[in-house]
Amino acid sequence: MSPPAGAIPQDELARITDDVVAALKTVYDPEIPVDIYELGLIYKVDLEDDRTLKVEMSLTAPGCPVAGEMPGWVQEAVEKVDGVERALVELTFEPPWTPDRMSDEARLALNMF
Repeated sequence: MSPPAGAIPQDELARITDDVVAALKTVYDPEIPVDIYELGLIYKVDLEDDRTLKVEMSLTAPGCPVAGEMPGWVQEAVEKVDGVERALVELTFEPPWTPDRMSDEARLALNMF
């Protein structure tokens, strides 16, 4: 059974996924020395068949000083990934971010063990 017309081949999808994660790891919250991926601020990432990447993310706090800028930083980073035509970044605060979402790497960097 062949994939539907326009579907992204699985091997390319895997490469794009790895590249998107790497791109997300280049974006940092300016007040915390850990990237937004390891902080757990990325809630969902979907690549549509038209190669639009949809990112749902949060911030450490709704009043974060870079709330207006960070989605643009994320969009700029992931749109550089080969195979992504454009990115749509949506901010959400549901569920609210908590430190429980951080990776072990982030906890180690912040001495939170």
